[in-house]
Amino acid sequence: MKHMISILLENEPGALSRVVGLFSARGYNIETLTVAPTEDATLSRMTIVTRGSEDVIEQITKHLNRLIEVVKVVDLSEGAHIERELMMIKVRALGRERDELKRMADIFRGRIIDVTDKSYTIELTGDQEKVDAFIAALDRSAILETVRTGISGIGRGDRILKL
Repeated sequence: MKHMISILLENEPGALSRVVGLFSARGYNIETLTVAPTEDATLSRMTIVTRGSEDVIEQITKHLNRLIEVVKVVDLSEGAHIERELMMIKVRALGRERDELKRMADIFRGRIIDVTDKSYTIELTGDQEKVDAFIAALDRSAILETVRTGISGIGRGDRILKL
């Protein structure tokens, strides 16, 4: 089962490396990883998406809580949450393909952010399934380059990750 683990940690050199090292040392896979400073410049928020049973996720959480830099750990998958991923995808856009690609971007609520005579770069934000569906809807040979941020998530309502 997919789990989205959100970690509040001290914003200092080596903190990211220690968290990633914990995963690799125990053979846990990280599917996506996003990290950036919070509104408090001394803290960063890291979102890790991984797969595992409840027991494996419990072990990961316990190991994370033992790291000195880690302030708080929450498995967002345990409750109501919102998740988003940003993708920029450069596609070949020639002749009649241009109108079709524009329509497809509109259907998925994407934006064309760069246009050349041979390509479009489309920005798309949504959950992982939406981003995957957009890629699946494209002709594979039209895809020139893809960049994805990985998933970021936040609890719904009163559920917050803060000191």
